[in-house]
Amino acid sequence: MSTATLLLNPIAFSIGAIKVHWYGLILGLAALVGLYLAIREGKRFGIPQDFFMDMLLLGVPSAIIGARIYYVAFKWEDYRDNNLWDVFKIWNGGIAIYGALIGAIICAVIYFRYKGYNFWRIADICAPGLLIGQAIGRWGNFVNQEAYGGPTEETFLRNQLHLPDFIVNQMNVNGVFHHPTFLYESLWSIVGVILLLVIRRMKFVRAGEMFAFYFIWYSIGRFFIERVRTDSLAFQGPDWLASFVNALWSPMVWLGFEPGHLDPSYGNVRISQLLPIFIVVAAVIFILVRRRKGTSVARYSDPIISSKAGIDQVPDVTPEQVSRPGQDAVPPTATADKLPKEDTDEDKKEHL
Repeated sequence: MSTATLLLNPIAFSIGAIKVHWYGLILGLAALVGLYLAIREGKRFGIPQDFFMDMLLLGVPSAIIGARIYYVAFKWEDYRDNNLWDVFKIWNGGIAIYGALIGAIICAVIYFRYKGYNFWRIADICAPGLLIGQAIGRWGNFVNQEAYGGPTEETFLRNQLHLPDFIVNQMNVNGVFHHPTFLYESLWSIVGVILLLVIRRMKFVRAGEMFAFYFIWYSIGRFFIERVRTDSLAFQGPDWLASFVNALWSPMVWLGFEPGHLDPSYGNVRISQLLPIFIVVAAVIFILVRRRKGTSVARYSDPIISSKAGIDQVPDVTPEQVSRPGQDAVPPTATADKLPKEDTDEDKKEHL
């Protein structure tokens, strides 16, 4: 067995007594890349970039708070006695992506309503940005050497997965190599981003379905990857539920993966395996019911207009203008100015 390798320094640099962590820088980069994708797509619909920048400024803190509350809620026994101050030490890790999504969605519902936009239309635009943000953000776990999977052989990482040395070496924890689950999830998310970018150009896509597909794709990947991890949040559920979840995950065994260790005294059902099942089912039902009832009349390519022109004046665009990638929406008033104007009464008098 190889000896433990030196770990990457989680501190990027220091400014006096202030230490700047790589984890925070990576999360910041993830947020900026997601913002860029949203601004670029919003431009096609005539939505000002300030709208998305304000959304980020409000959404990031909401996501962090939601992620921490979610994690602490399921780990409360570790904090309630003598470690209450540790609840606020998010730089030591301990945030949950589903909690972040809950916090961000609550913030988005309020913010979009205030701005006069339909929630589903803007959520569709943000879906690829959310997924690429998660793909980048997982590398923060890599630097912190956390959220890894169960033990595996070095030969599996080098010869079968063909991973570069810097990843393999960082997965050597105290002389034992582990599955780089951060990488599995990051790659899965990148593939999802590509699919979302392709699907949103399809004419059959209706409002809300891009956001639903985002949840479906991410949840499927998270269900299978979560079982490989060793730090899952869990609870004690009935035996039939644990057996059901295990049966759904069993195809991973055929691919050579083994479940990560989970202390039986802590729980037998991983929350981030059970929740994705509900999310996938709910998202599929959401799409089918809305299509059946005709409540999803608007298509992704239809114009997006704020109902509060005093806050955001969004120019009207035609579906043809929206469907042209890379072309800015042109307000009708721009073309109307070129049309001949009717003569006024004063003009008619001048002609007499």
